[in-house]
Amino acid sequence: MTTVRLTAAQAMVKWLSVQMTADGHRFIEGVWGIFGHGNVAGLGEALHGIKDVLPTWRGHNEQTMAHAAIAFAKTHKRQRAMAVTSSIGPGATNMVTAAALAHVNRLPVLFIPGDVFANRAPDPVLQQIEDFDDATVSANDCFRPVVRHFDRISRPEHILTALPRALRVMTDPANCGPVCLAFCQDTQAEAYDYPVEFFTPKVWHIRRPEPDQRELAEAVAAIKAAKKPLIVTGGGVIYSGAEATLRDFAVKHNIPMVETQAGKGAVDWEEKLHFGSPGVTGTGCGNKLAAEADLVIGVGTRFQDFTTGSWTVFSAPGRKLLSINIHGYDAAKRGAQALVSDARVALEKIGAALGDHRFADPDFAARDQWFQTTDALTAAPNGAGLPTDAQVIGAVQRNTGKQSVVMSAAGTMPGALHVLWRAAAGGYHMEYGFSCMGYELAGAMGIKMAAPEKDVVCMVGDGSYMMANSELATAVMMGIPFTVILTDNRGYGCINRLQKGTGGAAFNNMLDDSFHVNPANIDFAAHARSMGAIVVKVGSIAQLETEMQAAKAAKLPTVILIDTDPAPGTGAGGTWWDVAVPEVSTRKEVNEAREGYEKATRRQWLVN
Repeated sequence: MTTVRLTAAQAMVKWLSVQMTADGHRFIEGVWGIFGHGNVAGLGEALHGIKDVLPTWRGHNEQTMAHAAIAFAKTHKRQRAMAVTSSIGPGATNMVTAAALAHVNRLPVLFIPGDVFANRAPDPVLQQIEDFDDATVSANDCFRPVVRHFDRISRPEHILTALPRALRVMTDPANCGPVCLAFCQDTQAEAYDYPVEFFTPKVWHIRRPEPDQRELAEAVAAIKAAKKPLIVTGGGVIYSGAEATLRDFAVKHNIPMVETQAGKGAVDWEEKLHFGSPGVTGTGCGNKLAAEADLVIGVGTRFQDFTTGSWTVFSAPGRKLLSINIHGYDAAKRGAQALVSDARVALEKIGAALGDHRFADPDFAARDQWFQTTDALTAAPNGAGLPTDAQVIGAVQRNTGKQSVVMSAAGTMPGALHVLWRAAAGGYHMEYGFSCMGYELAGAMGIKMAAPEKDVVCMVGDGSYMMANSELATAVMMGIPFTVILTDNRGYGCINRLQKGTGGAAFNNMLDDSFHVNPANIDFAAHARSMGAIVVKVGSIAQLETEMQAAKAAKLPTVILIDTDPAPGTGAGGTWWDVAVPEVSTRKEVNEAREGYEKATRRQWLVN
């Protein structure tokens, strides 16, 4: 057997550089890294030696550089991914939030945090977490509940089995998610005689599991027995590449569709059977259909509480739930009739079995009325005063096209965009599985790295911007342009509305309602400009539209700042959301809200 002598770190990056996709790209496109004493000598030297083949990028925060990697993988529909490395200690634990985000969203990313010394000679090392009862624990054990697969590399030969296992998880359509390979820092530098054949290029194919024939027949029978079926389009439709198949299936059988946050953009909004969104951030016409449906057909969705209105929106007596999903865990939720299969394969086979079976027309007039209503909400304001978020969304909508991708993650914008944004096919990117504040700027950078031909528009509020903004400087440094619409409503506006909606007093959400000695006066324009971005503050919707057009030609990130009114919500659509209201309070408003809460919970469907 021919061997080559390499350090464990050199072997790791060499192997990663030859793991390929079916269309000839590296599966691991590159590595995000912030170096410290736990990875600079081992992995740092190894990455330097291969930098012309496997690029390394430097971030400013471990969490947000991982967010960029996650957005890259999501944009590539899980067909490609990135790795992220940090030192031991706070660098590693900073990435735990990003790992949880990737886990919830079923997205592949390879985390390679430095770890303790396998030989334990210098213990305890700087930043080492010591468990008084378990000597095998390190800070990296925090990753265990938030990754799909965890391993600790404590001997150089571990690479031979650990790396293939990691890629098998990341390319498995059912178990896809983040992997953590905690890499002991002395092991990174140890040499081993690796078999040359270990570094033979390998192509990873994403399988398409076929449905069980019994489940398929039962699914077809359930659809044929329905009178008013409704399709709920989830992110699995996009990851399966089933967008066109779903549209053709719906059109052929005349079944209306609504979309989750993850599924938005699978089908162009102009398709007449597309009725927007269901649930808490649902359209008026979409929730009307959801309330009337006798069969809810989930395709690639995990039926999160926003989609279901905390399980109150699908409220027709005797209605049934059919769930088409790649993983049995998701397919069987809430007592659903499960069809475990790749989405595209399942739709093709169901469609063939249904033949020319068609259903009666849905309420197209309600759909037309919805668009008339939201046209008014998103129109430019006539009078004075701060614009609403809906009016900002309208301005952005009027200045984007089919090649644009609008993205966000937390705060007011996700709900407002879900209900109001008219997404072209492939034109929407929302991190709403974890709804992680601070994802936005790094995520926009990751999207643009994955799809440089797209016009990427990041919509972020002042609260999320303050959580994590340092990758704006990274995007400037790397010459990655995108447009940031930064809406300043002086606080956490959406949570302030939720607080008041559940009877609470305005408290600790808006800057002016929080403890302060000096009033907050944050100069966002100066801050973004200090990181090298192109920045302009506009005073009107008309100015916003003008600056959006100018930003399209920019070679650097452009931040357009606009003050907005924190009080209004979207103004239309939506349904109840289960946010527990205190049973006992001295406030009349809370007690009244509790009465409404108890009444609403009686409508919940509680079967698990």
